[in-house]
Amino acid sequence: MPIYTVETTYHLPAYRHRSYEAETPAQACRLAIEDEDWTGEKLDYETAGENYVTGIWQGADAAYEGPSIPVPPRFEEGVQRRATHFEVLLGVLKIVTANAVAGRATSEDWLAKASWAIEKAEAILAGARGPDDPSSTDGGPA
Repeated sequence: MPIYTVETTYHLPAYRHRSYEAETPAQACRLAIEDEDWTGEKLDYETAGENYVTGIWQGADAAYEGPSIPVPPRFEEGVQRRATHFEVLLGVLKIVTANAVAGRATSEDWLAKASWAIEKAEAILAGARGPDDPSSTDGGPA
C-alpha cells in the first residue's frame, strides 16, 4: 500500500489591543489596520481555524522532496473553496442570465452545470465533500 506525506495546517489568529485617537470609529479602524507594529501581539488558540491540507507527496517523509500531488478540493481551506467556487458560480450565472436576456433557452448542458454548481456550493457551506465535477476528465472528487 502506498505511503503519502501530507502537510496540514490551520490559521492561528494573532490579536492586539491598541488605542488610537480619532474623530470617528471608522477612522480609528483605519488607523488600526494601517498600523504595522505588532509588538506585544497575543495568539488566540481558542479560535484557531479549521485544519486543511496544504500539500501531499508520495513516499514517507517526502515533503518538498519531489513533485507534489494535487490536493483534492474538498480538503482545501474552506475560505479558498468558497472563493474558487464563487468564480464558477459567477460564470454559470452570466451564461444563464445572458440567455434569459436574449430570450434564448439555456442548453441542458448549462442547466446541468448550474445544478452541479448549486449542489457544490451547498456542500461547501455545509462543510461537506460535494458532488464530482461533471466536466472533470480525471473523475476526481470535487
